[in-house]
Order: sequence, then C-alpha cells, then structure tokens
Amino acid sequence: MTDSHKYSAALDKLPRAKVRRHRWRFPVMWVVPLVAALVAGYLVFDHLQEFGPTITIRFKDGSGLKAGQTPIQYSGVRIGEVKTVKLSDDLHEVVVKARLLSSAAPIAREGSVFWIVRLGTELQDGFNLGTVITGAYIQVLPGSGAPKSDFVGREGTQATLEPAGLEIILHANHLGSLKSYSPVYYRGIEVGVVRACQLSNDATVAEIRVLIKPRYVKLVRSGSKFWNASGVGVKGGLFSGVEINVESLKSVVAGGIVFATPNDPQAGPIKNGTVFRLYDEPEKDWLTWAPRIPVPPEENSR
Repeated sequence: MTDSHKYSAALDKLPRAKVRRHRWRFPVMWVVPLVAALVAGYLVFDHLQEFGPTITIRFKDGSGLKAGQTPIQYSGVRIGEVKTVKLSDDLHEVVVKARLLSSAAPIAREGSVFWIVRLGTELQDGFNLGTVITGAYIQVLPGSGAPKSDFVGREGTQATLEPAGLEIILHANHLGSLKSYSPVYYRGIEVGVVRACQLSNDATVAEIRVLIKPRYVKLVRSGSKFWNASGVGVKGGLFSGVEINVESLKSVVAGGIVFATPNDPQAGPIKNGTVFRLYDEPEKDWLTWAPRIPVPPEENSR
C-alpha cells in the first residue's frame, strides 16, 4: 500500500465535525416593546392627521389667552387651540398663533370673524358661567371666501357682530354695575347688548348705548320702559320662604337691562338713536304688559 493510500485511510478514520445551519430566531423579549412602538407610532400618526392649518389672529387686547390652553370654539365645539401668544414688533397688537383641527380647516377663510369670549362678554346660556372655570376662549363666526391664514380679531361679542339692528340710547342717573357687553332682556330672553357707556355731553346723566338684535327690533316701541336689573333681587317671608330673582342673578357680574312694551296701538316703531330713560326698578303694571308682537323665525334673523 502506498503512502498516499495510507494517508487517505487515516483521514477517513478521523472524526468529522457536523455542520448545522443556524436558524435566526427573534427573541420573545422584544415582542412587547416592538408592539408598543408600533402602537405608539400609529397613535402619533393618527394624532398628526387631526392637525389642520395654522392661522394668525391679531387682537388689541390678549388678556385671558394662554398658549397651549385657550381653545377656539364654534357652536360650542372645540375646533382648535392657541399655540403662542406674543406682542407684535411695534408693541401695538397681540399676535396669536393657533392650530385648527383638520375637520375645521374650512374655517380659515376670508370673512371668518374671531373674537375673545371672557367672563361677562358672551352673555348667553346662564351668563356663560363656564368661563369662570375654564377661562377665556376664542369664538369664531365662519366666512365663505377664499382660504386665508391671517385674521384681525374683533373686539366685541357675537351680539355686536349682528349685520343690522336697532341702536337706542338710555339715560340713567347712575350707571350701577352696567358696562359694555351687559345683556338686555325681554321676558328673560337676551335680545340685545350694551355697546358702550359714557357720560352725556353735559355730564348730567350716564349715557348707555344699546344694540337690539335684528330679530327683536319690533319689540321696542315708543312706549317701552327700561329698568336696571343689576344685582340680586331677594324676596322672603315667614311662611312664603325665600324667592331669588334669577334674571337679576345672571346680571350680578356684568349688570343687565330689562324692558317691557305696552299693548298700546299708539306706541309705534322707533328709529335708531331714540332716547329712553333707564329706571332703577319697574312699576308693577309694567310687569303685566303682554302685547302680541310678531317675532321672525331664528333662521331669518340674520
């Protein structure tokens, strides 16, 4: 046997290593973190999908606005949030950057009107007591023009944004707690708002300018009587208990005005600028007046 054959036979007797193909296995311990990361990514993506356009609103007074807290609302629904609040370069305006939800993107259009609702400036739904807890918010009235991202905010309330109405002047010996944005009531329904309070030219009376909403203009006639409803009216007796005037309770903070109209055929319609006296309290017969006056449907009030 040759040496080569002996060498080959010796090699055949040596043990041979068994080679196994390694199969890659994913550690079970990474399953939970991976699923959590996927879920978190989906939530972030879904959250980003809610974001709509960023808009700029300029106000003369930004009191009550807070970045990351103040919401933008339309019809009682939150549609956006204030992101930053700062002064303009010339220090004459407050510049508000706000982000709308994607579903509210159509709000960012020419003609949309923004204003700040603070305690005592939007006097509906029980005197807007929600602002006591939640703070101020920005209200919007949508426009219908071309897309827009820069707006000038209004300094007023929705009532003062009415396209038309009746403006009258009330004269009072003392203003009391009345001020701009105080409500005007007819039978407990808010039908107008105080636009401004000032002294008369001769300083003999307080002059109160009132705007009556278009829908309720016919309620005011030449014989109408106005009185101050500010404060809390409380009546009580030993056997009757205590009665609180709720209409006055709503007017504790911002004041309020109530009026009544007689059932008098000679009491006709009035013009803008008509002057009435504002009484401290009503006479008993005023509270019994109940004339039939047609009021147009709400949808036709604008």
